[in-house]
Amino acid sequence: MEIRFQNSPKETATMNTQEIRENFLVSGLMQDDSMKLVYSHYDRVIIGGVKPVMKSIPLPNEEELKAEYFLERREIGIINLGGEGTVKADGETYNIQKLECVYLGKGTQEVSFASAAKNNPALFFFLSTPAHHTYPNRKMTKEEASPVNLGDISTSNKRTIYKYIHLDGIKSCQLVMGLTVLEPGSVWNSVPPHTHTRRMEVYAYFDVAPEHRVMHFMGQPQETRHIIMQNLEAVISPPWSMHFGCGTSNYGFIWGMAGENQVFSDMDPAPINTLL
Repeated sequence: MEIRFQNSPKETATMNTQEIRENFLVSGLMQDDSMKLVYSHYDRVIIGGVKPVMKSIPLPNEEELKAEYFLERREIGIINLGGEGTVKADGETYNIQKLECVYLGKGTQEVSFASAAKNNPALFFFLSTPAHHTYPNRKMTKEEASPVNLGDISTSNKRTIYKYIHLDGIKSCQLVMGLTVLEPGSVWNSVPPHTHTRRMEVYAYFDVAPEHRVMHFMGQPQETRHIIMQNLEAVISPPWSMHFGCGTSNYGFIWGMAGENQVFSDMDPAPINTLL
């Protein structure tokens, strides 16, 4: 498991392109029959990706956690970005289609990931946060996530938001998680920009065609930076940083948050005309 420490706004402002990518970009998430884990010291979130092809892949007990098992003191949210797959948790099997979600609470001991077909493997993206209470394990489909249509084609941000793990959805200790899908002709996400210093965020972009890219903007509102991203890459957004993006075509992205509260609308706006 890769460990990444925090970076201050002042430090980040002096970084060159490669340094920004090394500190905030998470690539190589989906490799055949392997799992990638990145432990961020922003709210101690663990970012993970697993692509089971020929075999089932267990969730390991990492030495750095100093725990009896991975979820002894943690919870986890899992979203499938590929073909049909299964998540097995303490003997119960959840069949997961593309863009469906599974939440596993603190105390779940044995977790494994598998694909239904090796020629169309599942692509599981997950976030794990520390937990102080056990909430029930639960699966949620897209249809159950109360989809909300927002934006307009005139501003190139017509999109559908699916909220899975939040105050009015799947219950958790501190994890908030969902996804957004932009419609053809729309390319902007999370505009107007904002920060929320009470919690960090992770974005994972998906359904980005090989010839296309997403320009993810970060940094303080008056000290902006960008990261050019491709399909199935994630980005760590510190609590002090904005997080919005624009693609060369439409795409989707998973958003996940952890920190002091779970109020989805708890944002500090950064109006577009104030950005530098």
